[in-house]
Amino acid sequence: MLAYWLLFLVPAFNAVASLRTVSPPSQSYRWPYSWRAVNVMLVLMIGLRHEVGGDWSIYAELLDSISDGSTAITLEVQDPAFALFNWMAAQLGFGIYLVNLLSAIFFTWGLLVFCRAQPRPWLALAVAVPYLITVVAMGYTRQGAAIGLAMLGMVALGQGSTSRFLLWIGMAALFHKSAVILVPLAILANTQRRLFTLIWVAATGFVLFALLLQESLDFLIYGYLESQYQSSGAMVRIAMNALPGALFLFFHKRFQLSLEQRSFWRWMAWSALLFLILLRVSPSSTAVDRVALYWIPLQIFVLSRLPNALGQRDGNNAVWVYAVVAYSAAIHFVWLVYADTAFAWLPYQFYPWVFLWQ
Repeated sequence: MLAYWLLFLVPAFNAVASLRTVSPPSQSYRWPYSWRAVNVMLVLMIGLRHEVGGDWSIYAELLDSISDGSTAITLEVQDPAFALFNWMAAQLGFGIYLVNLLSAIFFTWGLLVFCRAQPRPWLALAVAVPYLITVVAMGYTRQGAAIGLAMLGMVALGQGSTSRFLLWIGMAALFHKSAVILVPLAILANTQRRLFTLIWVAATGFVLFALLLQESLDFLIYGYLESQYQSSGAMVRIAMNALPGALFLFFHKRFQLSLEQRSFWRWMAWSALLFLILLRVSPSSTAVDRVALYWIPLQIFVLSRLPNALGQRDGNNAVWVYAVVAYSAAIHFVWLVYADTAFAWLPYQFYPWVFLWQ
């Protein structure tokens, strides 16, 4: 459990140590050494974990099942990008660790770019640790990589680039087909030329559906809805998105945003509340729970900006920063100690260390 707390304390300490508002960097590719170090730390901890995560055995069995298959067969069985990672790992003999490491690179890249686009990047990263990093990235490998790429798309859309948003979502769908659910947000978020945006976003969505999702639709309907799979704790996880969604809708005028950002995150907030209703009416809480994972960036966006929204716009707002850090620490503690599936994450094991002692 110590490893998970160290993972949280690094951004939490920096969030408190740098209380002043930090403007988003003009060139996100030129990161300070501290962020490069965090990037390496996250990639290694997520990518080289050993027997950590509730779906570890499922991913291991999936890799074993395609070890002798051709590239064509592999691509038919899984999401294309993730299938390619598995095929490469099987051919090179590096096993599941190469798959996890490559997926971690995409997830971490998207996460850190998204965090650094916020006024308080360290606070944003601290909010991400308890669930998005610890549970999703270390448990749902495919969807973690997809969410990382989707966050790159969200940053692009906030900058007014619908085309780059769709490009990143298309890439995310190569890791997990469910990412296409974010495509309609490009239409809703666009504040100008909506008819033109509607036409070409709809065309893009149709192409993505035809190429990636159509053949899997029957399987998804049977696997999630007809089988009525249920996820313990789904209500809590969806409420974690709904809370910042409600805060944003209530205080939206106090958030300093461009028109594109305000429109996009308002729709994200409303749909986060909609998931509460969907959870009540859906025959499968697992289906709703998995789709709602793409709304976790709403937590990072709203909570990291909350100190400036509730306090002085350009002030330190130390009390609100402490409150967000304390809230995130409480989420981290409750999940590690009381979650039904936390045993699959404990203790944290690092593969190179385990290998040396085998």
